[in-house]
Amino acid sequence: MSKEIWKPGNMLYPLPAVMVSMADKDGRNNIITIAWAGTVCTNPPMVSISVRPERYSYPILKETGEFVINLTTRELVYATDFCGVKSGRDVDKFKELHLTPLAASRVKAPLIGESPVNMECRVNKIIPLGSHDMFLADVVAVHADEKYMDEKHKFHLEKADPIVYSHGSYFSCGEQLGTFGYSVRKKPVDSFKNKHQKTR
Repeated sequence: MSKEIWKPGNMLYPLPAVMVSMADKDGRNNIITIAWAGTVCTNPPMVSISVRPERYSYPILKETGEFVINLTTRELVYATDFCGVKSGRDVDKFKELHLTPLAASRVKAPLIGESPVNMECRVNKIIPLGSHDMFLADVVAVHADEKYMDEKHKFHLEKADPIVYSHGSYFSCGEQLGTFGYSVRKKPVDSFKNKHQKTR
């Protein structure tokens, strides 16, 4: 097995491509697309986003200390890309993309109504790292679209057709290959193996 050696770089792919919404002190809304985002802690619930200081959104995030992470879907892929390449200095992204700003419950930043999941966040700490500063934030509220709930009130994000970002491209998440812990549950493992053996 032969492999090339590359210079150090971020090759942790795929990544969530999220739209982060915010509002400045004067109430002007903006959206920035971020792939440098992730889970930090379960209890208390915390997330992180990393933003370049030269981005238009950076001083808004720093001044207000609030934002909303909006998960993205196949239907939102155009908007996701647009919000990553167009600056809020030049365009009202909510208006241009016909997105619906909804009032949040704990922060002043708006939710994106078309997103299946919205996480209201309050900045806990800003960590300068180099090209990006990391905003560590507490998740203070979560909104989930009821149309993805089943009769037992279980949420099915997969029905929203979420997307991921990988090395410059957006992808649909594809088929489910397993569930957490299936590798140590005897019957599900056997049925999973049999299913895939039959299809080979």
